Amino acid sequence: MIDTATIQILEYRTENGRSPYREWLHSLRDREARARVRVRIDRVALGNFGDWHAVGGGVSELRIQFGPGYRVYFGRQGNTVVILLCGGDKSTQTQDIELAKAYWADYQRRTA
Repeated sequence: MIDTATIQILEYRTENGRSPYREWLHSLRDREARARVRVRIDRVALGNFGDWHAVGGGVSELRIQFGPGYRVYFGRQGNTVVILLCGGDKSTQTQDIELAKAYWADYQRRTA
């Protein structure tokens, strides 16, 4: 079982300092959607991952059942860190997964 007191949430940043996850979140025009995504991340920090699915390459997606089916992609380091890679919705899922895998590989390469 995961020690829920130790889950730390980090945002992936590209080499030039961009946060694709934050950019996606701020691009959402629907304030309720942004709020639901933030609440979901807060729940993850408490150890409640809810509806999630591994998509391969060490990347998983949080599925948010609201609007067009929002997704937040993340990787994990042990039991303590969740790295938010990027976000999207059901309509861009295939491309978002490939992008998240590339971000995860980049993160691992730069933190090795």
